[in-house]
Amino acid sequence: MALFLVRHAQAGSRAEANLPDDTLRPLTGEGRHQAAALVGILADFGARAVYTSTYKRCIETAAPLAAYLGTAMIITDDLAEGPADAAIALVRARADDDAALFSHGDIIPAVLEHLVNTDGVDLGPSPKCQKGSIWFLETDARTGRFTTATYVPAQRFGLR
Repeated sequence: MALFLVRHAQAGSRAEANLPDDTLRPLTGEGRHQAAALVGILADFGARAVYTSTYKRCIETAAPLAAYLGTAMIITDDLAEGPADAAIALVRARADDDAALFSHGDIIPAVLEHLVNTDGVDLGPSPKCQKGSIWFLETDARTGRFTTATYVPAQRFGLR
């Protein structure tokens, strides 16, 4: 079984967006291109469910995959910026769902650190979490523990 942690696509800088609420910051044109490119790779690797943070940039990143799969997005505060406890619990609960979870640059590293500390997952020498990237997480069906984590940068599928 696999789980996919996806950082939202390019949304530009907070300062340039000049919005009263950062949860409303949308994707840029490049970000929309990244979101479209994520569909093929996530579908090919078996994503069947879509969970996303409540932030607009995550919803816009997840929407093309949900449309392609013909499934509703599950929009949850558990994947929003801030403390990662709820995201960690969601990752644990969805470990067998072949789900794509769309989140942020503070949450994904915190989840990964938890998996290193609890399951002994090896992230390699210098783990990254760039916008539009994916962490493929595999679990052992027998134990429910995460066994491997593979990072796929956006550049791997032709994006910046």
